[in-house]
Order: sequence, then structure tokens, then C-alpha cells
Amino acid sequence: MEQKVALELKNVTKTFGSVVANRNVSLKVHKGEILSILGENGSGKTTLMNMVSGIYFPDSGQIFADGKEVVIASPKDAFQYKIGMIHQHFKLVDVFSAAENIVLGLKDEKGFNMPQYIERIKEITDQYGFELDPYKKIYEMSVSEKQTVEIIKVLFRGADILILDEPTAVLTPQETVKLFAVLRNMRDSGKAIIIITHKLHEVLSLSDNVAVLRKGEYIGTVKTAETNEAELTEMMVGKKISLNIDRSEVQNPSDRIVATGLTYENRDGVKVLNDVSFTARSGEILGIAGIAGSGQKELLEAIAGLQPLDKGSIIYHNPKTGSQENLRDKTPLEIRQMGVRLAFVPEDRLGMGLVGNMDIVDNMMLRSYKKGHSMFLQRKAPQDLADEIVEKLEVVTPSTATPVRRLSGGNVQKVLVGREIASAPTVLMAAYPVRGLDINSSYTIYNLLNEQKKKGVAVIFVGEDLDVLIELCDRIMVIGSGRVTGVVDGRNTTKEEIGILMTKTDLEEQA
Repeated sequence: MEQKVALELKNVTKTFGSVVANRNVSLKVHKGEILSILGENGSGKTTLMNMVSGIYFPDSGQIFADGKEVVIASPKDAFQYKIGMIHQHFKLVDVFSAAENIVLGLKDEKGFNMPQYIERIKEITDQYGFELDPYKKIYEMSVSEKQTVEIIKVLFRGADILILDEPTAVLTPQETVKLFAVLRNMRDSGKAIIIITHKLHEVLSLSDNVAVLRKGEYIGTVKTAETNEAELTEMMVGKKISLNIDRSEVQNPSDRIVATGLTYENRDGVKVLNDVSFTARSGEILGIAGIAGSGQKELLEAIAGLQPLDKGSIIYHNPKTGSQENLRDKTPLEIRQMGVRLAFVPEDRLGMGLVGNMDIVDNMMLRSYKKGHSMFLQRKAPQDLADEIVEKLEVVTPSTATPVRRLSGGNVQKVLVGREIASAPTVLMAAYPVRGLDINSSYTIYNLLNEQKKKGVAVIFVGEDLDVLIELCDRIMVIGSGRVTGVVDGRNTTKEEIGILMTKTDLEEQA
């Protein structure tokens, strides 16, 4: 028996000025189906789904819901046709309970009956296998609990077509397994589910079919059971690429950064870093794993001289002089004047890493302008570096004179990572260096990090994809609530082991 089409798009086009986000896209999702939408960074996945959910309005084309052509001009219209979207960034009121957030904005002609609403919420959680306390406040919840609230919010409003944008981006492996079980239950009950994601292994394990977009155009839909990562990647990129990270063996490691007892308490009295100790060695990639907000950002900023500490020491072993220097409480400029060469790729690209109104060449010069000995700046070397980065990392830009703020998020990322690696550091710290990058560019970055490792650089890599951490890193340090909960060997660990350490709250002695 053929499944009934829940949602169909025909020749949908959306432009923003001269930029074509989607061009003549046609695709279908059936009732009782999980459809993944794959594509490179900037391929138009989220824009397409934003049209279905009423955030954008298409320039041309048709949308059919349950076999009938519909006009969706707002999220309210989308709900009318039983379409609900769960965005990557949650839209919840922190001081409200789960139930209050779920019914927020609801109009009920019979009157507002909270006990009755809570009963309905419990029915939904029982039906699909959710775990949720309707009375719990949002600010007390984990990321996965907040996501559950968002999903139940659209189900409560009667959604039969659910769209999830990067739903596993901030979940542990255990939370991902639970989410997938719930989604399968929803599919089996007849719901149509669309997942926007870039994680190929999750696409293959969860979805029934995969629709691929490339540069805003629809390439095709394939059955998940009949495809593989290499084929999907070729469809996304338009050419064959290698999906192997060439992890070399560690050669002649020596201590480069030895951190002991790093502690930092914020204004609210929360210990963001709580007695963190670790060693980063030359010729090695040390991975850092943890749920978002566990202290990774503050740890790297402390080493780079951007975050003060309450306690602890950060000893840098200088490979040239053999001396040992404490970096704690020193400014980034003082650290550089000591001969310490740290390259830092922060989470906030334009806020900390680059100047948006400056062009690519000028952003290259930020690393070296203090070396000038005259009132005139030398632009040839920065220009050459900018040209090299644009070519090697395939930065999409009209020219190197284009202001960085006009580039897409993924291309901003390439400029920053390229500049930091080109500074020939002895310690390279990279926080989420492939966030926002398509799979082709991501593997380019992984290989660049491996090249730095082979040159004897101590690489500290903060990542969110556990598969990549395991494949790329020599050792992986796991942080939970500001504490080190374990250090594992990248070659011998599993996602499940790391996931358990990510959710561990008590500091335990490691064997």
C-alpha cells in the first residue's frame, strides 16, 4: 500500500537580492516517513523549511499539504495546516514551567484549563515515549529537556508534519538515542518528519529517505537503505571526496602546556571551571568533549589570556629556550611578548576573531601589524596569505577586498581558521573550527590540523561531533559542569563511553 503524501513542494524559488537561496525545488514527504534533508553549508536547507513553516514566503512555486495547495504566510498559517518546526535555537521563557511554555499563546474559547492541558501533555509524552516533568522550570532543564518541550509544543497544537533543524547538534549520544526512539514512534503513528542535518551517520541510521540540495537546487531523493556516506557526499558536493581522517601516530611528544587546578567562578557564584588539570603535548591532538556550556570556552580563553582565573597555573614549556613560563593572568599581548605563540579560533568568529567591517587582507594583517617599523603598512605578505587561504579553503567571495561581514558564516570560518594556522603556532587551540562548514571544507580543516600535529604543534581541539573527535584526536578530555570527568584514548574509546563521562557530575579518580 502506497503511503499518502503529507507535504509536497513544486518548483519553489526564494531569492534574497541577487542571491538565489532556492531554485525550482520540488520534493515530497509522506505520512509515516522520516525524510532527511542534506546539503552543504549555504545549500538552502533551512531557507526551504522556513518557507514551509511560514517564516519566509516563496517568490514562486507551490506548496501542497495533504494533497491541497496551500498558502503559508506565517507560522500561524503553518499550524493551520498541521505543520510545526522545531528550530535549532529554542524559543522558550526560562522562568515558565514546561506546561506553561507549551500552552503559551494558545487561544481556547472554552476557557483556560491548566489541569486539563497538563493531562493532555502527559498523554502525548506517554504516547510517544517522551520523558518530561510538566511542572519543571525551563531554567532548571538540560538541553534535551528543552528540546522535548519544543517538540511537545507543536504536537500539542496538532502538528502532523514536524520539521527539526539540526536536532542532535547539542545532544549527548545517549540523548540522541532517546530522541531517535521518540521520532520513530511518531513516524509509526503516521506523522511525517523532516530532519535538517549534516551528520551522515545519523541520516543513515534514522531516516527512510534522503533529499539532497546543492547550491539551492534539488539534486534528488534516495532511499536510505540503498545508499552510503560516499554516495550522499558526492551528491551534496558534486564530486567524489575522501571521508577519511588521516590520523598519524604521535612522534616524540613533549609537554607544551601543563594546566593545574584551573578554577573560575562567575558573578552568579557558579564554578565555570572547577579544579581543571591537564597536559597538552607537542605532536598530539588533544580533544575536548562536553555538553555545550560545560566550561570549554572559558578554558581555552584562559590559556589564550582572555579569561582571568581565581586559582591554578598554566605552565608553558618553551621549545626554543627550554624555559617554563606561567601564562596565568597575563594579557594576550604579554603572552606573545614572552615568545609564546598561541593560535586561537574562538566560538564567536566576528565578535572575537575577526573585524567584520575590514576586508580579508586587513584581517590577515591583524596578526602582524605590530611588527612594522615604519608608518607605512606592508600589504604584500597579507595579500599573498589572503589569496592562498581563499584558494586552498575555497572561500566564496567576490574578492579579498570584500568586508568579512558580507561573507556567509561558513566562509567567515574558513578565513579565521586559515589565518590562525598560517601564523605557525607552537600551540593551536581550535573551538568548533568546522561549525557551519560543509562536509568537504570540514575534512580540509581536519587534515590541516593533522598537518600541524605532524609539525610538532600541540593542538587542542574542542568539537561537538563525537565521531570526529574519536577519529581525529589522540586523547580526549571530557568536561562536565566545569570539571574534568575523564581522559580517554581516542583510538580505543567509544561514543557511549564519552557520553557517560559528559553527563557525569561527580569528580572521580581515574584509573
